[in-house]
Amino acid sequence: MISRNQRINAFIKLGQYIADALHEEEIEEWIADANSKNNWFTPQNVKTSLLAISGEYLNEMPLRQWASQYSEPLNIKKVGVVMAGNIPAVGFHDALCVLLSGHILLAKPASDDQILIRHLLKKLVEIEPGFEGYIQFVERLNDADAYVATGSDNTARYFHYYFSKKPNIIRKNRTSVAVLSGNESEEELTALGQDIFQYYGLGCRNVSKLFVPAGYDFTKFYESIESYSTLGLHHHKYFNNYEYNKSILLVNRVLHFDNGFLILTEGKALVSAISVVHYEFYDSIEDVKSVLQEESEKIQCVVGSQELGIENTITFGLAQKPSISDYADSVDTMAFLAGL
Repeated sequence: MISRNQRINAFIKLGQYIADALHEEEIEEWIADANSKNNWFTPQNVKTSLLAISGEYLNEMPLRQWASQYSEPLNIKKVGVVMAGNIPAVGFHDALCVLLSGHILLAKPASDDQILIRHLLKKLVEIEPGFEGYIQFVERLNDADAYVATGSDNTARYFHYYFSKKPNIIRKNRTSVAVLSGNESEEELTALGQDIFQYYGLGCRNVSKLFVPAGYDFTKFYESIESYSTLGLHHHKYFNNYEYNKSILLVNRVLHFDNGFLILTEGKALVSAISVVHYEFYDSIEDVKSVLQEESEKIQCVVGSQELGIENTITFGLAQKPSISDYADSVDTMAFLAGL
């Protein structure tokens, strides 16, 4: 059995390895392999994700401080983790939580994100061979004592049916929104573009809905995000989605704004298609707060200025930069694991 300190040290070394070797042959092979299996995982997006893991999750001081908040579990359990695959290595945080807590990881990576998770955990075992008996990649999770599963609203119903008899965390679809006051600077709106376009908008922390004051003029917003045009226009899957969604709106004569790579259309829905962002006008910020409260179980992040007085607002540009203690669906995974 490896001690907690050994486990922490191994993850710190993994973070250091990623940071030091990001442009060396081994990680370049990881990146190329991931991209060949999933065209959404561009080299730049994979590097961004790996750097976030290294800098946010595996940074020594935050990692030690975070881990110190949780007690060791009384018994080692086999924890089955059904991982998401929408952005590169998105399942790594759950793997980190299970292994750092001292449990055995039964990992079922998403078909779209098999490569990076396997490479990262293989490297972890190289750094600390004691982890070898704690990491298993499986197709079925029958042997698990507890579950952490991430999926769509439809698969969540399936998870609830099959996993209900054992301790579990089951996550559904979530998305993120931004609330604008109309006084945002060009720099803030450019940063909002990052929240929208990072990973092509595929993450639950990507902004897919804007709340804007009545009469809001989108001209400054579009001017501020012009630098992201190459991101959309030079990626065939994104551009195909843009062309398709544009044609649907035109055929159905739906009023919309279009700058050649991002479509804005008015609507109540929080979730939008790739290349589309919904917007909704508001008369009072209190009205927005009411909507956010009503839809809280569907919202991962709220981006905006602190001056609006909305609780837990994230600064523009930081939606896709979660800290190690930012849990998906706001459910404390480490506390769950410590209590098994």
